[in-house]
Amino acid sequence: MRALVTGGAGFIGSHLAERLLKDGNKVAVVDNLSTGSLKNIENFKNKPGFDFVEGDILNAELMDALVERSEAVFHLAAAVGVKLIAEKPVHTIETNIGGTEVVLDAGNKFNKKIFIASSSEIYGKSEAVPFREDDDIVLGSTRFPRWSYACSKAIDEFLALAFYQQHGLSVVVGRFFNTIGPRQTGQYGMVVPRFVQWALRGEPVSIYGSGQQRRCFCYVGDVVDAVIGLMDCEQAAGGVYNIGSAEEITIEALADKIIEMTSSKSKKEFVPYNIAYGRPMEDMMRRAPSLERIKKTIGWEPKTSLNKTLQVIIESEKLKMKNIKR
Repeated sequence: MRALVTGGAGFIGSHLAERLLKDGNKVAVVDNLSTGSLKNIENFKNKPGFDFVEGDILNAELMDALVERSEAVFHLAAAVGVKLIAEKPVHTIETNIGGTEVVLDAGNKFNKKIFIASSSEIYGKSEAVPFREDDDIVLGSTRFPRWSYACSKAIDEFLALAFYQQHGLSVVVGRFFNTIGPRQTGQYGMVVPRFVQWALRGEPVSIYGSGQQRRCFCYVGDVVDAVIGLMDCEQAAGGVYNIGSAEEITIEALADKIIEMTSSKSKKEFVPYNIAYGRPMEDMMRRAPSLERIKKTIGWEPKTSLNKTLQVIIESEKLKMKNIKR
């Protein structure tokens, strides 16, 4: 199979591209490197069957050419991260909605199978935990830019399902819940790499808000298994699936765990959202997925514990810091 991965130089995209290549597929990656990095693909960029194209998913002519010569399209390119969303809401909306429309148009033109990456942000402020795929969406005011991301991903899903219903396009949607692992950057607000880096340097670990927000963190390797499994399953087409872990932890407890696992002398500090982001910011106190649908459809559930995942990330960050010192 020849696969196309949009955003393939990003965190999840690079792990997916690497796995597809390892499984014997030919893989093309398109990424404009706005949040992705060539470092993420350096371990496999020279392998036979791999192509990297620096380009933008909003370029319809480019995407037509790339999609036409691919058999399966994994659309992961997006504006991501709470910090980036807060600072660049226009970029977020245009990239997510416009990019997905271009990819779906190209996929429909050449009748290609497509995976659309969505997000747990879709559920917004819903308190119906664990979240099920057909639950109502509960979003906040348009005054808060955070919800622009949730809205943009909701439109992505509406578009994907519309192409399936109206044109018979084989498309599947996956809602990612707090995916973590090596190569993830804390630059755009992702909490685990920031906590690990601060702890390893013995710096204060900044917790935004009360720290009592509950989240479920899933290892990127397990997420990649789910994505490939859904694309390999004909019955999954036209469906939306939660992809994540059901193992919950508060953000403060996560900080405590990372400080302990790194034997750090770091202290915790609590930072109000308006200070952290320079503007008012709404957050959800609890976010956990129901995994019933994906388990029933492809038999998937995460295999890697949070402790094991954190250990892998800590060792990866230690190695990075060692190489920088050299």
